[in-house]
Amino acid sequence: MHHPFAVAVLPSHRKIIMQKTSLTLVSHPLCPFVQRAAIVLLEKDVPFERVNVDLSAKPDWFLALSPTGKVPLLQVRQASGEEAVLFESMVICEYLEETQGGAPMYPQDALVRARQRAWIEFATQAMADAWQFLNAADKATAETKQTAFRSKLQRLEPQLGAGPYFQGVAFSMVDAVFAPLFRYFDILDPQASAPIFEGLPRVSAWRAGLAIRPSVIAAVGGDYADRFRAHLHHHGALLAA
Repeated sequence: MHHPFAVAVLPSHRKIIMQKTSLTLVSHPLCPFVQRAAIVLLEKDVPFERVNVDLSAKPDWFLALSPTGKVPLLQVRQASGEEAVLFESMVICEYLEETQGGAPMYPQDALVRARQRAWIEFATQAMADAWQFLNAADKATAETKQTAFRSKLQRLEPQLGAGPYFQGVAFSMVDAVFAPLFRYFDILDPQASAPIFEGLPRVSAWRAGLAIRPSVIAAVGGDYADRFRAHLHHHGALLAA
């Protein structure tokens, strides 16, 4: 039986390093939101178990834990035997930031930190456009969503500096959020993604920097690319042709 307990949200300068805590990330192999949490766990060097769920045939135990019926979930079990289940990717990521060690993934400056959180929200909108483009089964939808996604990347371009990451040399939470989005385009035929990134040198350099980050690479299984291509074929996406 699962016994929820309250998790206090603390200011960034009052971090508590949790001891003897067991973490399980309930996942799906292709979910980009799961990848956000996995990247943060890997960046924090936190041991965790990963359990994949078939979202096309959701098991009862999963539906009992997930209020939304979605992944990721983070099961947090303490030495006392108490357990909590967290849902929503950014709730999980911020919980890990507030309770685990490792390098901070948000800047100390409140204004810069707020700015990053705003671009994290923006990433969710960009993800929706990108996902609809990738899965489009007709040319009109593909062109509309490609234009919408590219327009968001054009908004990002002037926000980026010398890199290699969003805020410079430090890998941060906003990088963890955008990395799964850019991963899709590393799998496609380069001719399909080239028009989207054309004339966006900063975004392109950021994408390349994220692609070689160890935590980003390790956030998915070795069969991820094959699984994603199979997904596109299954859904009749134009890009699968």
